[in-house]
Amino acid sequence: MWTKIFLAWFISKCDVLLLFFSGPFTDVVTANLKLKNPSDKKVCFKVKTTAPRRYCVRPNSGIIDPGATLFISVMLQPFDYDPNEKSKHKFMVQTIFVPAAVTDAEAMWKDVKPDELMDSKLRCVFELPSENDKVVSTERSKAGSLPSLLVVIAAIFIGFFLGKFVL
Repeated sequence: MWTKIFLAWFISKCDVLLLFFSGPFTDVVTANLKLKNPSDKKVCFKVKTTAPRRYCVRPNSGIIDPGATLFISVMLQPFDYDPNEKSKHKFMVQTIFVPAAVTDAEAMWKDVKPDELMDSKLRCVFELPSENDKVVSTERSKAGSLPSLLVVIAAIFIGFFLGKFVL
């Protein structure tokens, strides 16, 4: 019980989580997200971004069965990196519990009530490692993305079950 309360408190204190991409950016750079459904209901998800032409997200929507885990690849397309330019790219993962009698997923998203919708936001960070930091930074990027989103998704469901969710 203490873990659930702490986790919900911790997530409510975080405005935006980070999604790391490590350069060079001359080729596609992939960050992986891991979504886990800890509930006993099916969950429908959708991934949105503020820069849809710069990223390829697979899968970008779908259904996660109860207790299942799903990996999502976020692929940043090649571009000319400018270290002085600050990234304003963001992602939002929206989730809802799948209604029992759903036949049309698109209509389900259009008809969803705001109090049924759960979301978490991620801000993109571009890292161009120095020669000495290339190995360390790559490992941090791979390890840093997955746990952050796991905490977010778990907190979404924990907060939803506790009746109060703020992110």
